[in-house]
Amino acid sequence: MSLSVFVTRHLTPIAEEKLNSFCTPEYWPEDTPPPYEILLEKTRHADGLICLLTDAIDARLINQAENLKVISQVAVGVDNIDLQAAEARGIPVGHTPDLLTDATADLTFALILAAARRLGEAIDYARSGHWQTWGLTTLLGESVHGATLGIIGMGRIGQAVARRAQGFEMRILFTDLSAHPEREGEFGATQVTLETLLKESDIISLHVPLTPSTAGMIGADQLKSMKPHAVLVNAARGPVIDTDALVLALETGQIGYAALDVTDPEPLPPTHPLYKLPNALILPHIGSATRSTRDQMSLLAVDNLIAGLQGKPLPRAVARSTGR
Repeated sequence: MSLSVFVTRHLTPIAEEKLNSFCTPEYWPEDTPPPYEILLEKTRHADGLICLLTDAIDARLINQAENLKVISQVAVGVDNIDLQAAEARGIPVGHTPDLLTDATADLTFALILAAARRLGEAIDYARSGHWQTWGLTTLLGESVHGATLGIIGMGRIGQAVARRAQGFEMRILFTDLSAHPEREGEFGATQVTLETLLKESDIISLHVPLTPSTAGMIGADQLKSMKPHAVLVNAARGPVIDTDALVLALETGQIGYAALDVTDPEPLPPTHPLYKLPNALILPHIGSATRSTRDQMSLLAVDNLIAGLQGKPLPRAVARSTGR
Protein backbone atom coordinates (compact mmCIF):
# COMPACT_ATOMS: atom_id res chain seq x y z
CA MET A 1 0.00 0.00 0.00
CA SER A 2 1.36 3.41 -0.98
CA LEU A 3 2.13 6.02 1.66
CA SER A 4 0.36 9.35 1.82
CA VAL A 5 2.64 12.29 2.71
CA PHE A 6 1.67 15.94 2.80
CA VAL A 7 4.30 18.69 2.71
CA THR A 8 3.05 22.14 3.61
CA ARG A 9 5.51 23.96 1.30
CA HIS A 10 8.05 23.05 -1.34
CA LEU A 11 11.43 21.98 0.03
CA THR A 12 14.81 22.59 -1.56
CA PRO A 13 15.36 20.61 -4.80
CA ILE A 14 17.87 18.17 -3.30
CA ALA A 15 15.50 17.30 -0.46
CA GLU A 16 12.51 16.91 -2.77
CA GLU A 17 14.53 14.57 -4.98
CA LYS A 18 15.24 12.34 -1.98
CA LEU A 19 11.65 12.40 -0.76
CA ASN A 20 10.23 11.77 -4.22
CA SER A 21 12.41 8.69 -4.57
CA PHE A 22 10.87 7.29 -1.37
CA CYS A 23 7.21 8.06 -1.97
CA THR A 24 4.84 10.27 -3.96
CA PRO A 25 4.22 13.24 -1.67
CA GLU A 26 1.76 16.04 -2.17
CA TYR A 27 3.30 19.52 -1.88
CA TRP A 28 1.28 22.61 -1.08
CA PRO A 29 2.07 24.78 -4.13
CA GLU A 30 1.75 28.27 -2.63
CA ASP A 31 4.39 30.36 -0.87
CA THR A 32 1.92 31.14 1.91
CA PRO A 33 0.80 28.45 4.40
CA PRO A 34 -2.19 26.26 3.57
CA PRO A 35 -5.34 27.53 5.30
CA TYR A 36 -6.12 25.58 8.45
CA GLU A 37 -9.20 23.86 7.02
CA ILE A 38 -7.20 22.66 4.04
CA LEU A 39 -4.45 21.47 6.37
CA LEU A 40 -7.06 19.45 8.24
CA GLU A 41 -8.30 17.93 5.01
CA LYS A 42 -4.82 17.09 3.69
CA THR A 43 -3.71 15.42 6.92
CA ARG A 44 -6.92 13.51 7.64
CA HIS A 45 -5.65 10.36 5.93
CA ALA A 46 -1.94 11.21 5.70
CA ASP A 47 0.72 8.81 6.96
CA GLY A 48 3.35 11.52 7.24
CA LEU A 49 3.53 15.31 7.50
CA ILE A 50 6.36 17.75 6.84
CA CYS A 51 5.53 21.22 8.12
CA LEU A 52 6.94 24.67 8.90
CA LEU A 53 6.72 27.01 11.88
CA THR A 54 3.84 28.86 10.26
CA ASP A 55 1.57 25.79 10.29
CA ALA A 56 -0.77 25.26 13.25
CA ILE A 57 -0.34 21.60 14.14
CA ASP A 58 -2.72 21.58 17.09
CA ALA A 59 -4.53 18.85 19.02
CA ARG A 60 -7.56 18.96 16.74
CA LEU A 61 -5.43 18.32 13.66
CA ILE A 62 -3.35 15.60 15.31
CA ASN A 63 -6.35 13.75 16.71
CA GLN A 64 -8.28 13.74 13.44
CA ALA A 65 -5.29 12.52 11.42
CA GLU A 66 -6.19 8.85 11.84
CA ASN A 67 -3.19 7.40 9.96
CA LEU A 68 -0.50 9.87 10.99
CA LYS A 69 2.76 8.15 11.95
CA VAL A 70 5.25 11.03 12.04
CA ILE A 71 5.40 14.84 12.08
CA SER A 72 8.60 16.36 10.71
CA GLN A 73 9.21 20.08 11.15
CA VAL A 74 11.73 22.04 9.08
CA ALA A 75 12.86 24.20 12.02
CA VAL A 76 14.41 23.99 15.45
CA GLY A 77 11.48 25.43 17.40
CA VAL A 78 8.23 23.48 17.62
CA ASP A 79 5.97 25.91 19.48
CA ASN A 80 3.41 25.57 16.66
CA ILE A 81 2.99 21.84 17.38
CA ASP A 82 0.94 20.41 20.26
CA LEU A 83 3.59 18.02 21.54
CA GLN A 84 1.35 16.61 24.25
CA ALA A 85 -1.29 15.63 21.70
CA ALA A 86 1.37 14.00 19.52
CA GLU A 87 2.81 12.17 22.55
CA ALA A 88 -0.63 10.91 23.51
CA ARG A 89 -1.05 9.45 20.03
CA GLY A 90 2.45 7.96 20.01
CA ILE A 91 3.42 10.13 17.04
CA PRO A 92 7.12 11.09 16.98
CA VAL A 93 7.94 14.70 16.16
CA GLY A 94 11.17 15.55 14.36
CA HIS A 95 12.93 18.88 14.00
CA THR A 96 16.19 20.26 12.61
CA PRO A 97 18.47 21.56 15.40
CA ASP A 98 22.21 22.35 15.19
CA LEU A 99 22.21 22.87 11.42
CA LEU A 100 21.19 26.53 11.54
CA THR A 101 23.31 27.59 14.52
CA ASP A 102 26.09 29.32 12.61
CA ALA A 103 23.84 30.83 9.95
CA THR A 104 21.62 32.36 12.63
CA ALA A 105 24.61 33.57 14.65
CA ASP A 106 26.05 35.19 11.52
CA LEU A 107 22.75 36.93 10.86
CA THR A 108 22.56 38.03 14.49
CA PHE A 109 25.95 39.68 14.25
CA ALA A 110 24.96 41.29 10.96
CA LEU A 111 21.98 42.81 12.79
CA ILE A 112 24.21 43.97 15.65
CA LEU A 113 26.58 45.74 13.28
CA ALA A 114 23.85 47.16 11.06
CA ALA A 115 21.89 48.55 14.01
CA ALA A 116 24.86 49.90 15.95
CA ARG A 117 26.24 51.65 12.88
CA ARG A 118 22.81 52.67 11.51
CA LEU A 119 23.42 51.05 8.13
CA GLY A 120 19.77 51.06 7.08
CA GLU A 121 19.53 54.79 7.62
CA ALA A 122 22.89 55.36 5.93
CA ILE A 123 21.84 53.45 2.81
CA ASP A 124 18.62 55.45 2.57
CA TYR A 125 20.55 58.68 3.22
CA ALA A 126 22.86 58.03 0.27
CA ARG A 127 20.19 56.75 -2.12
CA SER A 128 17.82 59.64 -1.42
CA GLY A 129 20.36 62.28 -2.37
CA HIS A 130 20.97 63.65 1.12
CA TRP A 131 24.68 62.83 0.93
CA GLN A 132 26.23 66.17 -0.01
CA THR A 133 29.58 66.02 1.81
CA TRP A 134 31.53 64.23 4.51
CA GLY A 135 30.13 65.24 7.89
CA LEU A 136 31.83 65.03 11.26
CA THR A 137 28.58 64.23 13.07
CA THR A 138 26.61 62.59 10.25
CA LEU A 139 24.81 59.37 11.22
CA LEU A 140 26.79 58.75 14.37
CA GLY A 141 26.30 55.24 15.67
CA GLU A 142 27.58 53.13 18.55
CA SER A 143 30.87 51.27 18.82
CA VAL A 144 30.65 47.48 18.73
CA HIS A 145 34.32 46.79 19.48
CA GLY A 146 34.74 46.76 23.23
CA ALA A 147 31.03 47.20 23.93
CA THR A 148 29.09 45.15 26.48
CA LEU A 149 26.98 42.42 24.86
CA GLY A 150 24.16 40.85 26.84
CA ILE A 151 23.02 37.45 25.57
CA ILE A 152 19.63 36.24 26.79
CA GLY A 153 19.64 32.46 26.27
CA MET A 154 23.06 30.77 26.15
CA GLY A 155 22.12 27.75 24.08
CA ARG A 156 23.78 26.73 20.83
CA ILE A 157 23.05 29.99 19.01
CA GLY A 158 23.78 32.18 22.02
CA GLN A 159 27.17 30.48 22.42
CA ALA A 160 27.92 30.93 18.71
CA VAL A 161 27.16 34.65 19.04
CA ALA A 162 29.46 34.80 22.07
CA ARG A 163 32.30 33.26 20.05
CA ARG A 164 31.87 35.93 17.40
CA ALA A 165 31.76 38.66 20.05
CA GLN A 166 35.16 37.56 21.33
CA GLY A 167 36.64 38.68 18.02
CA PHE A 168 35.32 42.18 18.75
CA GLU A 169 36.81 42.07 22.26
CA MET A 170 33.38 42.61 23.75
CA ARG A 171 32.52 42.24 27.40
CA ILE A 172 29.97 39.41 27.43
CA LEU A 173 27.16 39.03 29.93
CA PHE A 174 24.55 36.32 29.71
CA THR A 175 21.48 35.05 31.47
CA ASP A 176 19.90 31.64 31.13
CA LEU A 177 17.28 29.47 32.77
CA SER A 178 19.95 27.57 34.70
CA ALA A 179 23.48 28.16 35.94
CA HIS A 180 26.26 27.54 33.42
CA PRO A 181 29.65 28.21 35.07
CA GLU A 182 31.40 26.23 32.33
CA ARG A 183 30.25 28.75 29.75
CA GLU A 184 31.78 31.59 31.74
CA GLY A 185 35.18 29.96 31.37
CA GLU A 186 34.78 29.07 27.70
CA PHE A 187 33.64 32.44 26.41
CA GLY A 188 35.00 34.80 29.03
CA ALA A 189 31.36 35.57 29.77
CA THR A 190 29.73 36.37 33.08
CA GLN A 191 26.36 34.94 34.05
CA VAL A 192 24.18 37.62 35.65
CA THR A 193 20.53 38.22 36.41
CA LEU A 194 18.27 39.52 33.68
CA GLU A 195 17.97 42.82 35.53
CA THR A 196 21.74 43.30 35.62
CA LEU A 197 22.13 42.33 32.00
CA LEU A 198 19.51 44.83 30.86
CA LYS A 199 21.06 47.68 32.86
CA GLU A 200 24.68 47.11 31.89
CA SER A 201 24.53 45.96 28.25
CA ASP A 202 25.08 48.21 25.26
CA ILE A 203 23.73 45.51 22.94
CA ILE A 204 21.17 42.88 23.97
CA SER A 205 20.61 39.78 21.86
CA LEU A 206 17.72 37.35 22.37
CA HIS A 207 18.19 33.61 21.84
CA VAL A 208 15.46 31.88 23.84
CA PRO A 209 12.73 29.49 22.66
CA LEU A 210 9.13 30.67 22.76
CA THR A 211 7.50 29.19 25.85
CA PRO A 212 4.89 30.46 28.32
CA SER A 213 7.73 31.75 30.50
CA THR A 214 9.54 33.62 27.71
CA ALA A 215 6.52 35.13 25.93
CA GLY A 216 6.61 38.88 26.56
CA MET A 217 9.76 38.63 28.68
CA ILE A 218 10.94 41.95 27.22
CA GLY A 219 8.14 44.34 28.07
CA ALA A 220 7.75 47.94 29.17
CA ASP A 221 9.57 47.52 32.48
CA GLN A 222 12.52 45.73 30.90
CA LEU A 223 12.83 48.30 28.12
CA LYS A 224 12.83 51.14 30.65
CA SER A 225 15.77 49.57 32.47
CA MET A 226 17.97 49.50 29.35
CA LYS A 227 20.50 52.18 28.45
CA PRO A 228 19.19 55.04 26.26
CA HIS A 229 21.58 54.04 23.47
CA ALA A 230 21.00 50.28 23.83
CA VAL A 231 20.56 48.12 20.74
CA LEU A 232 18.02 45.30 21.07
CA VAL A 233 18.38 42.36 18.67
CA ASN A 234 15.87 39.55 18.28
CA ALA A 235 16.62 36.50 16.15
CA ALA A 236 14.64 34.13 18.38
CA ARG A 237 10.83 34.44 18.29
CA GLY A 238 8.75 37.59 17.86
CA PRO A 239 6.43 37.20 20.88
CA VAL A 240 9.42 37.24 23.26
CA ILE A 241 9.16 41.05 22.94
CA ASP A 242 6.04 43.07 23.68
CA THR A 243 5.73 44.83 20.32
CA ASP A 244 3.60 47.75 21.53
CA ALA A 245 6.02 48.45 24.36
CA LEU A 246 8.93 48.30 21.91
CA VAL A 247 7.31 50.84 19.58
CA LEU A 248 6.84 53.24 22.48
CA ALA A 249 10.41 52.73 23.71
CA LEU A 250 11.83 53.49 20.27
CA GLU A 251 9.57 56.51 19.73
CA THR A 252 10.45 58.07 23.08
CA GLY A 253 14.17 57.29 23.06
CA GLN A 254 14.07 54.83 25.96
CA ILE A 255 16.39 52.66 23.85
CA GLY A 256 18.46 53.50 20.83
CA TYR A 257 17.69 50.84 18.23
CA ALA A 258 15.90 47.57 17.57
CA ALA A 259 17.00 45.05 14.94
CA LEU A 260 14.48 42.26 14.44
CA ASP A 261 14.59 39.15 12.29
CA VAL A 262 11.36 37.98 13.94
CA THR A 263 8.30 39.99 14.86
CA ASP A 264 4.92 39.76 16.55
CA PRO A 265 2.76 39.49 14.52
CA GLU A 266 4.64 37.70 11.77
CA PRO A 267 4.71 38.71 9.04
CA LEU A 268 4.57 42.31 10.19
CA PRO A 269 1.87 44.19 8.22
CA PRO A 270 3.36 46.87 5.92
CA THR A 271 1.36 49.55 7.75
CA HIS A 272 2.82 48.66 11.15
CA PRO A 273 4.36 51.62 13.04
CA LEU A 274 7.70 49.82 13.44
CA TYR A 275 8.36 50.34 9.73
CA LYS A 276 8.00 54.10 10.15
CA LEU A 277 10.68 54.35 12.82
CA PRO A 278 14.21 55.17 11.61
CA ASN A 279 15.68 53.33 14.60
CA ALA A 280 14.03 50.01 13.77
CA LEU A 281 15.50 47.49 11.34
CA ILE A 282 13.12 44.72 10.27
CA LEU A 283 14.03 41.55 8.38
CA PRO A 284 11.61 38.84 7.12
CA HIS A 285 12.81 35.95 9.35
CA ILE A 286 15.89 34.99 7.33
CA GLY A 287 18.14 33.81 10.18
CA SER A 288 18.85 30.42 8.60
CA ALA A 289 18.46 31.54 4.99
CA THR A 290 21.66 30.32 3.41
CA ARG A 291 21.55 27.80 0.60
CA SER A 292 23.60 25.18 2.39
CA THR A 293 21.72 25.56 5.67
CA ARG A 294 18.28 25.26 4.11
CA ASP A 295 19.44 22.22 2.10
CA GLN A 296 20.64 20.54 5.30
CA MET A 297 17.46 21.41 7.18
CA SER A 298 15.24 20.09 4.39
CA LEU A 299 17.25 16.88 4.07
CA LEU A 300 17.11 16.24 7.81
CA ALA A 301 13.35 16.82 7.78
CA VAL A 302 13.03 14.23 5.00
CA ASP A 303 15.24 11.79 6.95
CA ASN A 304 13.08 12.29 10.05
CA LEU A 305 9.95 11.64 8.03
CA ILE A 306 11.28 8.52 6.32
CA ALA A 307 12.52 7.06 9.61
CA GLY A 308 9.12 7.64 11.23
CA LEU A 309 7.28 6.01 8.34
CA GLN A 310 9.59 3.01 8.56
CA GLY A 311 9.00 2.68 12.30
CA LYS A 312 12.59 3.60 13.12
CA PRO A 313 13.93 6.16 15.62
CA LEU A 314 14.02 9.65 14.17
CA PRO A 315 17.52 11.07 13.61
CA ARG A 316 16.46 14.19 15.51
CA ALA A 317 13.30 13.72 17.57
CA VAL A 318 11.85 16.44 19.79
CA ALA A 319 10.57 14.07 22.45
CA ARG A 320 10.65 10.38 23.40
CA SER A 321 7.71 9.29 21.30
CA THR A 322 7.52 6.11 19.29
CA GLY A 323 6.01 5.62 15.87
CA ARG A 324 2.76 3.83 15.45
